[in-house]
Parts: sequence; C-alpha cells; structure tokens
Amino acid sequence: MSLLAHSAEDPADNRAHLLTNGTAQRYHRAVTESVRRISAKIAGTARPFTGITVDGLTPTVSGVDLDAPLHDAAAALDELEEVYLRDAVYFHHPRYLAHLNCPVVIPALVGEAVLSAVNSSLDTWDQSAGGTLIERRLIDWTAERIGLGEAADGIFTSGGSQSNLQAMLLARDEACRRELTREGATSPKFSTPPPLSTSFERGDPHEQGGPPSRLTDVLPRLRILTSECSHFSIRKSATLLGMGAEAVIAVPSDENKRMRTDELAAQLARCERDGLIPMAVVATAGTTDFGSIDPLPEIAGLCAGYGAWMHVDAAYGCGLLVSRRRDLLSGIERADSVTVDYHKSFFQPVSSSAILVRDRATLKHVTYHADYLNPRRMVEQRIPNQVDKSIQTTRRFDALKLWLTLRIMGAQAVGELFDEVVDRAADAWKLLHDDPRFDVVVEPQLSTLVFRYVPTTDQDPELSDRVNLHAREALFASGEAIVASTVVGGRHYLKFTLLNPETTLEDIATVLDLIAEHAGSFLAEQPRPALSAR
Repeated sequence: MSLLAHSAEDPADNRAHLLTNGTAQRYHRAVTESVRRISAKIAGTARPFTGITVDGLTPTVSGVDLDAPLHDAAAALDELEEVYLRDAVYFHHPRYLAHLNCPVVIPALVGEAVLSAVNSSLDTWDQSAGGTLIERRLIDWTAERIGLGEAADGIFTSGGSQSNLQAMLLARDEACRRELTREGATSPKFSTPPPLSTSFERGDPHEQGGPPSRLTDVLPRLRILTSECSHFSIRKSATLLGMGAEAVIAVPSDENKRMRTDELAAQLARCERDGLIPMAVVATAGTTDFGSIDPLPEIAGLCAGYGAWMHVDAAYGCGLLVSRRRDLLSGIERADSVTVDYHKSFFQPVSSSAILVRDRATLKHVTYHADYLNPRRMVEQRIPNQVDKSIQTTRRFDALKLWLTLRIMGAQAVGELFDEVVDRAADAWKLLHDDPRFDVVVEPQLSTLVFRYVPTTDQDPELSDRVNLHAREALFASGEAIVASTVVGGRHYLKFTLLNPETTLEDIATVLDLIAEHAGSFLAEQPRPALSAR
C-alpha cells in the first residue's frame, strides 16, 4: 500500500495541505514517498536523457487539466513521472558532459529539505534569526578563503548573472561617486564637493529627489573592460544598468583564451585619452567555454594604476578556493568584488551563489529602507538585516545547503571532488590531442574541453560545421550522452564540461566514438565529392 494512500484526513479540507503542527505526519509521509521514488529513479537511470523531443512531450504536459486536482499525492507523483521525471535531463549521469551543471552532494540535499520546509526568508532578522547569522558566517568564510580582508562582506544571490549585475551596479555607483566628488573638488563653482544624491550616500534616492542632473554627464562616459571570452551577463548588466551594451569594451584574448593584458593596458590608456571613465575591469576565473583564468595579478596592477574597480567572475573557478590548485587564483585577493557559484564547483543544488566585496561600505549602493521592513532604527539597534546588502527582498535560505556541506563533509572533501574533474579534463585533453579524428582548441586550466570532429584532411569548413552540429544533435536525440556546442572563430565546435567525478576516461572515450559514428553516418549520406574521409 502506498505511503500516500488516503488517510483519515479529508482531502477536501484545504488546511490539511498546509504544513503545521497538526499535519506534520502527513508531510512526513508525502516527503518520504517522494524521496523513495526519486532515489529509485536516480539509482535506475541508465542514460542522461531519453531523447524526447519538444513535440513529443508537449501534448502530455498540455493535456493536464490544472483545474481538476487529483486530491492524491501518489497520483500526482505518478503523473509527474509522465510529464517530467521520465524525460528529465539527469546531471548525475557520467555521460552528461554539456553545461556547468554538477551532481549534488547529499548534505546539501538535506539542507534543501530543511530550508524548504521551514521556509525562512533571509531578507530580515525577524524572518530568519539564525539563518541570517549562518549566511553572514559563510560570507565571512568565503571572503577569508579569497583573502579580501577584514572589511569584506557580501550576500548570497540566485546565480552568477545576478552576482555580476550587482557587482556592476556597485562599480557604476562608486565610479559616479568618485567622479562627482572629484569634479566638485576641482570646480571653481564649489568651495567644497557638491552634495551627492542619497543614491550614492545612503542608498535611498526616493527621499531626496534622486540622482543629481550632472550624473547625465558622467554615465555616458563609463566603460566596462572585459575579455572577449567573458560571460554574456556582463554586457547584459550594462544594458540593465542603463549604460547600453556599447559601454562594454571587449579585450582580445591570447591563444589560451586568457585576457591579453597588453591590450587591456592599451584600452585603459585610450579611455583616459578620450575622456572616458574605466568604471570596471572584469576578469574571469574560469570562462564558460574554455575554463580559462585571466592573469589576475597583472590585471589587478592595471586596475590600481587607473583607479578602476576590479571584479573577478569566479562563478566557475571558485572551486579552486578549496582545491590543491588554489594558486591558480593568485591575485583574486586584490579584487574589489568577486562572483562565486557554489552550485557549480561546490556541488550544491541550484541556486547557491554569492557576491563578495572588499569594502562593505560599497554595499550602501543597494541599501534602501522601508518602514515595514528594515527601518533605520534597526541600524541603530545593531539588528542585522541582509536586505540592506541585496538587490532582492525575499530570498531563500540557500546558505544552509553550503553550511551543512561544510559541517558534514568539510571543505577539503569538496576540493578533492573538484580536483578529480580537473584531473579528468587533463587526461581527456591528451586523449583528444592524440586522436586524429578531432581538433582540440586549448589545453584546459579547469575542466572544460572545446574540440571539433575533423572529417577530412582538406576539409571544407562549412561541411565541418554541419558534421559537428549533426553529431551533437544526433547524440542528444539518442539520449546516450549530452555534449554542448559553441562557436570559435566563426566555426562550430563541440564542448565537454566535466563536473562529475564519476565520469571516467572510458566514458569520455565512448562519447568520442559515438560522436565519430554519428559524424560518419552524416558524411555517408552526403553527395559523393564530400566523401573523402580521413
């Protein structure tokens, strides 16, 4: 008999579905059954995907009448098998090699169960209590690992894109504050610097009329400099912040896909010459496509020389903070802000990310006060409200997952898992480098490999593009493995992103053979002149 079979509770009693002291046993039965089912599903997964198509699955989902509830959790889980679980993409499978999605550690899943049931909101102390202190302790721990200093602070976020957005917001407002103060101090019209808007002083522009009109002269001059290989969220952030994508200057990368510091220096000098303000330089510690790490010490030196905010997007590479390869992040300690994604290389469930800053005072740029939420008297009473640091209000207690991971496993164990996938990528690079069927772009610093099936010695680039795209799509449709794709130099390439310590070199070799088989089948169907196989 199912653990979720009808009990004496009346399913028509809506309050019976609320988690309260009176329904705790019902909650226990429901969660126990769901965990039993998903455990069996995870254990029995034979491949990462079924190959279902959008057209194949849409009628099943669309056919569900959301206005006709089942009144039975077991029946709902049965239905969920059909609309989701059967055809889900399973990141824990060793032949899922596509994106920056990791298998998750069990202690974090325990945290997920706790935080979702208690449902604390981390915006204010009176909604979270100990949750606030746990999050603040984890921020301090991360800042210590980075080496940001005693004045550091930060906040958990929904992901790297939000962390990068907040970093750019802080950098923008700091650049405006400095520029307006400088202009005020040197202008003959002012004996003292002109008053800045509350948006730059106290974080509440609505109380005193918003930003000064002179900001309209400063904002168009702001520039963000970042590698051509950096994450798209930097350009998106510039747009969201009202600066426009044209405010982002793409700095060329070298043959290893790392930012060229000579080019960065030239662009910074050009900004100075043209009267532009280098508001921020964004260095990447683990690019999405190549896993490359920009030369952080040299970038830090240039930022110091030009007075630019240094942001390090370590969403991917943050796992190095607990790795034996920690020296790869040398220079990150000089950053003004850092993005970390624990849900990438700390093996946490989505979402679990943070933005760290060197100087907690800069977080005033996102501080707004509301009488019903975090009135100013709470500051005087030294009551810690995390909403004072965040661009979000309501936030899940995602920090609990990392807390339990560190308390149960420890940081060293997490680092060893990350080192395993980096080691595996190094071995896989050798495999690809020595295989004449493939061309691999760069030797990885982390766990990403970008490569291309090469159909002929005198290859047609257009044919190679079609072959590689077909091989990826055919592999995905088979469900046997999942790989990603990207574009390098205008040509289509395939990509392995290794974040699963369970993935073996044999798995990788098997996937390469499958890619070659699909590519060969495609070539066999082409007109005769295209059949010169390597």
